[in-house]
Amino acid sequence: MKKVLVTGGAGYIGSKLVTKLLELKYKVTVIDTLKFSSKSLNHLFNNDNLIFIKGDVRNQKLMKKLIKNNEFIVPLAALVGAPLCEKNKKEAINVNLNSIKTLINNVTKKNKIIYLTTNSGYGVGEKNKYCDENSPLNPISLYGRTKVNAENYVMKCKNAIGFRLATVFGYSYRMRTDLLVNNFVFKSVNQKKLTLFEPHFRRNYIHVNDVVDGIIYSIKNFKRLKSNIYNLGLSSANLTKLMLALRIKRQIKSLKITIIKNKKDPDQRDYYVSNKKIEKKGFKANTSIDKGIKELINVFTHSKEKIINNY
Repeated sequence: MKKVLVTGGAGYIGSKLVTKLLELKYKVTVIDTLKFSSKSLNHLFNNDNLIFIKGDVRNQKLMKKLIKNNEFIVPLAALVGAPLCEKNKKEAINVNLNSIKTLINNVTKKNKIIYLTTNSGYGVGEKNKYCDENSPLNPISLYGRTKVNAENYVMKCKNAIGFRLATVFGYSYRMRTDLLVNNFVFKSVNQKKLTLFEPHFRRNYIHVNDVVDGIIYSIKNFKRLKSNIYNLGLSSANLTKLMLALRIKRQIKSLKITIIKNKKDPDQRDYYVSNKKIEKKGFKANTSIDKGIKELINVFTHSKEKIINNY
């Protein structure tokens, strides 16, 4: 039975990943501070293959022990998003970068790392060109810089796979509404209007279930994928903000879209992304943006759960 350590396993991606790993009969150890959600793993606590530790990845003694006991490591613990990192600069550097350095310094040949970073490292892409894994990295935010630096450190290790994630969307046990698709649908359901700045800004997207499936694919095909970085996104979902808003309007007919001119978006990311490299290796994201929008409309219409975002 394969043993997998997931740091930040109670988070937006982590809670979905841990659920799927346990379904597939992996033995999973989760370490999480439960800072943002204390109930995202409640549905799993009766599973004998789950070991849960309420703890911090900055605890080096604890991490050394966990690294030793697990073959696969998926380090998801991080301060995620530019606003949160700006607010807590020192913590962002310690958790997002320094804890990863400690991890890599303590792994042995038996450990296999699957590291998720963000494709926001591409910053601003060229006008009519897709960013691929060889495109220059120009992270705009402290968040982007900590993740890019951590990726560089991880990839010095031969037994590692790096995934640069598109903007994730969809329902999770630890829900977030600050992610762009989730945020647009949340506002559309609750306010029936969307206000767009710089509507031409481009982005690639991926459903959280596809992220999970991509990680599991990489565990099963580790030898074939290792020592490489891959963009992980949905190829049919390279969309401008306006295109995304219009997709939502197809399903919420009463939605009013307003475009504000001459106002800058605080998030200056603008790029299309190519996912061909991972697709050639046999993995393809397939949950469509329309299906994800439908799911989110249902969640936000029928669930009254209070969502605590990262900031």
